[in-house]
Amino acid sequence: MSDTDPPYLPADGRPRCRWCAAAADYPPYLHYHDTEWGFPVADERRLFEKLCLEGFQSGLSWRTILAKREAFRAAFANFEHASVAEFDDRDVTRLLQDAGIVRHRGKIEASINNAKRAIELVADTGSLAAYLWRYEPAPGSYDEPVVRSTSPESVAMSKDLKKRGWKFVGPTTMYALMQAMGLVNDHSLACVTREQVSTARRAFRSPAA
Repeated sequence: MSDTDPPYLPADGRPRCRWCAAAADYPPYLHYHDTEWGFPVADERRLFEKLCLEGFQSGLSWRTILAKREAFRAAFANFEHASVAEFDDRDVTRLLQDAGIVRHRGKIEASINNAKRAIELVADTGSLAAYLWRYEPAPGSYDEPVVRSTSPESVAMSKDLKKRGWKFVGPTTMYALMQAMGLVNDHSLACVTREQVSTARRAFRSPAA
């Protein structure tokens, strides 16, 4: 799929990114696209949540994860990383029995590990937001959206996080994080949300500044 492909036209007739068609029968998916995906985020909880959920998405669809997001929040202490860092083997057992989430031991244990690494990262860099926004591409780098699964920035972020002991943070996963949290604006040129995201990004003050 490229940016020259025709946009997705839902019932309201307003063009969206073509990938929205993958869940045309699931309204929350379109709402996520319109109100969350690509808008810049500096909130610590939301950033850690997305880091975890992108890891859980590995090998699955975002629709699957989005449908389970509230259950994930309930299971993982609303993704407050200081709380998740305190999880122990009893919590792993509890989570493996929770049918509301993705019951994958490796991903569950990675999220707990990453919460502990997040505490270290905050101590080192000031905040998750300050760290992650260091990897925002230079202005104008991606003015013309193209289909990509990684970028030099996501490769660099992945490499550094792995050195710091993080798990499930490959370059593709980190680029998906960058797209979702607004470090890049990858809405298609025809998408009605693209300009809204551009406006939000212009008004946003990077925590890495």
